[in-house]
Order: sequence, then structure tokens, then C-alpha cells
Amino acid sequence: MLARVWSASIVGIDAVKVGVEADVSGGLPKIVVVGLPDSAVQEAKERVKATLKNSGYGFPMRSIVINLTPADLRKEGPSFDLPIAIGILAASEQVSPDLLGDHLFLGELSLDGSLRPVAGVLPIAAAAQKMGISGLIVPAANATEAALVKGISVYGFENIFAVTDFLNNPQVYSPVEVNGIQELGKTRFPGLDLKDVKGQIHARRALEIAAAGGHNLIFVGPPGSGKTMLARRLPGILPPLTFDEALDVTQIHSVAGLLKDKGMLVSDRPFRSPHHSASGPSLVGGGSFPRPGEISLAHRGVLFLDELTEFKRDVLEFLRQPLEDGYVTISRTRQSVMFPAQFTLVASTNPCACGYYGDSIQQCTCSPQKREQYWAKLSGPLMDRIDLQVAVNRLKPEEITRQATGEESEPVRVRVQRAREMATHRFESESGLRCNAQMLSGHINQWCQLDDASRNLLEMAIRKLGLSARASDRILKVARTIADLSGDESLKTNHVGEAVQYRTIDRMQ
Repeated sequence: MLARVWSASIVGIDAVKVGVEADVSGGLPKIVVVGLPDSAVQEAKERVKATLKNSGYGFPMRSIVINLTPADLRKEGPSFDLPIAIGILAASEQVSPDLLGDHLFLGELSLDGSLRPVAGVLPIAAAAQKMGISGLIVPAANATEAALVKGISVYGFENIFAVTDFLNNPQVYSPVEVNGIQELGKTRFPGLDLKDVKGQIHARRALEIAAAGGHNLIFVGPPGSGKTMLARRLPGILPPLTFDEALDVTQIHSVAGLLKDKGMLVSDRPFRSPHHSASGPSLVGGGSFPRPGEISLAHRGVLFLDELTEFKRDVLEFLRQPLEDGYVTISRTRQSVMFPAQFTLVASTNPCACGYYGDSIQQCTCSPQKREQYWAKLSGPLMDRIDLQVAVNRLKPEEITRQATGEESEPVRVRVQRAREMATHRFESESGLRCNAQMLSGHINQWCQLDDASRNLLEMAIRKLGLSARASDRILKVARTIADLSGDESLKTNHVGEAVQYRTIDRMQ
């Protein structure tokens, strides 16, 4: 007997339909899996055999061939356990084959027959809906995640008994229903509030501008000045995710396997903070079969690089293209995949190796040559891509002991949301533009026009600081955001002047 069951495989963050063909015929008892399976899929034959026996099903002691199509696509992961098991049961006439052509199966099997969650269910559900598949059979832990996709019936089961009963008696089961808007409202952000930050008015203002315009930001200051404390409060003043943005983020996290034990919509903007020992592939993604890296996991959110100058220079150089393009392409011999990477980069660093250059209290012990070597870890092209460069000075003793709590995050978030809405209205006719930081040259010429006084100010800054064309464009983007926060339609001299002030490192050098 021959039976065909549909499943799917992940390529990048997209899904490809995979046919699982099971043939049971005469011959010596054996199981052969063909169709470019990896080790996890090869091991599935042993798991499936033990599972079916332990669950009370009759395992055919005959020659069994499992063919995974298309044959030239690499199949990996344990999600093929369930479709292989169902294929064998259908080929041995232990379940009805009537629903096999209309449904797609995913799931890892335990030896007692229970179903374990797998990665990548959301993109597979989205692809199945586009392919015209009517139903999706997944582990119960993945059902909520898959049900976020409308237009396809999702059934979640705890074990293989329930799956076979569904195939034999489908009329007694109902699909899982999920309200995506309600799921989006279940915010789980821990609530780090700006009110905990004392002083640092200049840095707080820069943080607000970064949130309003999606601008990249770096804090430079001595140890203990509050750089990390400020950066970790950025997610609390960002506007909430829209439903479409939440689906994008959830899809990436699903492929990365971060939702296997959660199975719900990601409702908060991501905040990723990799250690400075991170490798290039862990940051941008990679592997023999590419998986998203930290910059893609930070999509629509924040990537925080603490102690930026401690990262290896060649690792930081990997960020140059994603910062400019908003995506990263991973090329391998067999395939090339593209991962989205539209994130806000926030970094912090000391001004020198000892950390006290320019400090008003402790004297710097670094020589000029040593400071130059320290900053040489950050290339000019990388710093060009950081819009806001802000000095964070040590607090004075009276600010530490007497300073009242600062402004809370909530009113700042309201101002940020208002500025974002102003930008959204401006970008109505431009698909793909979500914030000022994403503007291209044509957009800058259209929405960042300068009067004579502002132009003269910018030209003077370019000459004095030796700014590149890219850096001057980023000054204009920041000025556009400052104008949005003020509610002004046109750029003024004070907007450009404030934007120039956020080039601390240019002035230091």
C-alpha cells in the first residue's frame, strides 16, 4: 500500500511544502528514509517505530520506504515524526486516508505517543494558507501560534491517539480559534521606567529622538554614568507593535525556535543584547542551514551592544550592510536566504581604555596613541551609520543624593507615538517607510528642505567636523524627527542645530 501525507520544511523564514510518501510492501522488515533527510529525520524511523508499538498500533513487519519530496530539498528537524507515523498507519490501513490530501501535519513524537512542539509553525501555517491547504495538524503547544493565520483550520493535539481519532472521526473536533488583536494586547514588557534615571537630560532627550525616528544611537561616557540604564529603558518608550509587525516578529522567533514552549504572538518589541564575545554568524545569522541571528531577532525592535569597543572589529563590520538596507542575505553553496533586519541599534562604550577620558573627577591614564588605538576598533563607515552620538557625563554628588525622580516613560511614549503618527501620515504614499530613519535620498530632498540659515549652519558643521555625505543625511533625518516632536511641518535652524549636537564622537575626534 502507498500513502501520501503533506508536511513542510523551513527555508530561511519561508516554508516549502513537503510530501511524505510511505510505501509498505513485501520483503524483509526494514525502514528506509530517502529524500535528503538530515540526522534528526533519519532518527525519526526509530522514534516512530517505538512510538507506534508503545501506543498499541500494529507496526507492519515488512519493507517500508519513506520518500520525502521534493528530493533535492534538504529536510531537517523532528517535525517530520508525525507525518511519517501517519503515513505508515495510512499505508497499513489503520487510519482513514480521506483527509490526508487536505491537511498538513507537523510534530515531534515522544516514545509514549505524546506530541512535542516544533519550531517554525507560524510561517508554515502562512504558507499552507497560501497553498490552499484546508487544515493544519500540530502539537497542542503550537496551536495558538498557528491559529494566528486566518483562512486555515488549525487543530492542536496532545498525542497521536487524538490525531488518528480525528482522521477517523473528524466531525467531533473543532478548530482552534484565536483573536490576534486580543493576543497583541497581552503585553509582557517588564516595565523599566525612565523615572529611575536621575539627571542626564541630554541623554534622555536623545533617547526620545531615537524612539520617535527609529535612529541608531551610541552613548559614550565613563563607567557608572548610566549608559546601560538608559539604553535598557528604550523599549518602554517605543510605540506598540501593530498586528502586521507582530506577525513579522513572531514569524522570525518561530523559525528560531523561541516560541516552542510559548506558542503565542510576540506582543512586545524585541530587545536583544548579545555579549561582546558574540561571533559574526551569531550576530547576523548563518550556519550550514541558515538561521536568523541577533539582528533579525531584533527586527522591529532594539539591538543593544553594550561595551561596543570590546566587540571584535570584523564582527562589527558585519553590521554595515544590514544597518543600511534593513535586511541581511546569507549565501551558502546550496541556498541563499534573506532575513529581515530593521532594528534600532543602541550601543554604549567608554571614551577610552581606562574609561575616564574627559571625566571631571578621575584623571585619564591613557596616552593619546592608546586612545587612538581604542577608537580604531570602530571604523568610520560604521560610525557614519549611527545617527545620534551622545556624551553621558558622570552625575554630580548633589544630583545623586538630591535629584528627584525624572519624567516617567508614559508621557514620553505619548510624544513618541504622536511624532510617529506624523511621520506615518507623511509616508502614506511610500510603501515600506515606517519611520524617519528609513528615508532615502529622494525622501530627504522632499521632506527635509532647508532655508538659507539652516543650510549655512549645516555646511559649517560639515566643514568643521569633516562629515561625510551619509553623516550629513543622517543629521537631516534627525532634524526631521526633532521637528516632528515639536509638531513642525518644516525644518528650522534650531532643529538642525540640535541634530548637529548629537555628533559627539565627530567632535571628539
